[in-house]
Amino acid sequence: MFEAIAFYLFAALTIIMFTITVMTSQALYALTAMAAGMIFISAFFFILGADFLGAIQIIVYTGAVMAIYAFGMMFFDTTRDVIEKRSSPRFVVVLGALAAVLVVFIVLAPIVTTNLNANYPIDLAVGNTQAIGMVLFTKYLVPFELAAVMLLVAMVAGIVLAGKKMDKSLTLMTEEDIALMHSTFTHETTQEEAH
Repeated sequence: MFEAIAFYLFAALTIIMFTITVMTSQALYALTAMAAGMIFISAFFFILGADFLGAIQIIVYTGAVMAIYAFGMMFFDTTRDVIEKRSSPRFVVVLGALAAVLVVFIVLAPIVTTNLNANYPIDLAVGNTQAIGMVLFTKYLVPFELAAVMLLVAMVAGIVLAGKKMDKSLTLMTEEDIALMHSTFTHETTQEEAH
């Protein structure tokens, strides 16, 4: 009874938080609602008895990933409206559908196959963390490695996007040019504050 009430409560709260994340135009509200949604997702793991995954959900997603999003917000002007230029929307839809089918296939392939077994049988007495490690690095190795590659691509893309915002490379400038640029920026900022 308690588990059912907790499940429906956290399900409703998670849906509300992620709806706010998608629908709001304020980046700070979206970031806060997304962090709350990640915490509510961790509640499902605690209800199921997977304490390790619940703690990892809070530490990794709510802590590290949300901190990365917060730093990313500092690089971009979040108050400006974003206008997307799509030359061919049909191509974007087809590419998105292919990517979704590929992700579903990669995730479901180890679950559906019957001839794929872990090399080391899982002993429930060893603990939750070791059992997760055994399954993750044997049966689910391909999705795990794919997730690692996707995170690497996202990190490189973030670095490239942040680098495009800069007009000049700081590594190629002399110290005098950097000091001049800093003094010009400080002077412009004080003039804007005076008005």
